[in-house]
Amino acid sequence: MPPFDDIDRHLLALLQEDSTRTLASLGTIVGLSPSAVKRRIDRYHATGVITRTVAVLDPRASLIAICTVTLDRESPAAHQEFRAHALANPHVQQLYNVSGDADYVVVLATTGMEQHREVADRVLKSAPNIRRYTTMFALDPVRTTLVLPAD
Repeated sequence: MPPFDDIDRHLLALLQEDSTRTLASLGTIVGLSPSAVKRRIDRYHATGVITRTVAVLDPRASLIAICTVTLDRESPAAHQEFRAHALANPHVQQLYNVSGDADYVVVLATTGMEQHREVADRVLKSAPNIRRYTTMFALDPVRTTLVLPAD
């Protein structure tokens, strides 16, 4: 990652809040011309600091399930096989290899309980090398964000 100055950090924070702001609006806030803002944003894309720009939907429109998964065997091949299996399903919103009692945390997003059961059967029950998994449902998405601190 390239080194950031204060303007970069401020600009990245603003873009994470609302990437639809105009270059002129961003420039006014951070004290740069629109063309200087554009050059910085182009650099963020070119260096991989910004990987993509997306629309973020309200998670309350989905049933969110947080699942912990423990593998039966701990080989690199077993991990790769589980990852490939999980990532093949578009309902897997997030997948984390974690420390502690479980090996993975899988976040599933579905339209309701019926679809959740179908997806959980495909993603977790039928996954290779699973010793056990547990599921917790998000009752109230108190804070969901994709914003990463830029400092």
